[in-house]
Amino acid sequence: MLFPVLEEARLLRRYKRFLADIELPGGEQMTIHCPNTGSMFNCMREGGKIWFSRSNDPKRKLPGTWEVSETPQGRLACVNTGRANAVVEEALRVGKIPELAGFSALKREVAYGAEGSRVDFRLDFPTGPAYVEVKSVTLGFDGSPIAAFPDAVTQRGAKHLRELATLARQGVRAVQLYCVNLSGVEGVRPAVEIDPAYAQALRSAAAEGVEVLAYAVHLDAEQIYIDRKLPVLLDL
Repeated sequence: MLFPVLEEARLLRRYKRFLADIELPGGEQMTIHCPNTGSMFNCMREGGKIWFSRSNDPKRKLPGTWEVSETPQGRLACVNTGRANAVVEEALRVGKIPELAGFSALKREVAYGAEGSRVDFRLDFPTGPAYVEVKSVTLGFDGSPIAAFPDAVTQRGAKHLRELATLARQGVRAVQLYCVNLSGVEGVRPAVEIDPAYAQALRSAAAEGVEVLAYAVHLDAEQIYIDRKLPVLLDL
């Protein structure tokens, strides 16, 4: 997937979750939208490089959207979490995720489950449906090629795992797919030091039959796309 034209800038600060002040190469400062509800722990730093897209929509309050960040470890992270589903859908439709190839129909944001959830994708196969929940991974650590999820406590994420586990117990195919939007990564693990409840929910879901997959992206200032499969290390 091609990005819209991205411009480079320097991050001054992120605040109120959805706002970021940046400085352009010429010294101009502006406020842009931060499309990430997480903590963004370890995937940004004040003074570091970021890349953003501009919008000419007169109805928008802010003229730009933060898309990519240089992390404290020198990696690139796609911090626009809305990109993850689009990247995964693109990969699904061209068969880049072999485990999920061969479906006859794809539906987005399908309501399901006793806890009132909406799954990112429902794929229809001749053998029945597969429910696929997508999570964007951007958390990395110094000296480690292993990324982690989540970057903050997520009760919603644990709820999704419970819903998937219920489907799996009923004989319905259920998939947790981690889209690793971080360069220089060779594996993914649950961030037990940040959210032990989520880590336990993930292990329990896998034990119940939920398929746990991770795919890394290729990421640069022009494009992002699913690149390769990564191992999921449940016991780290």
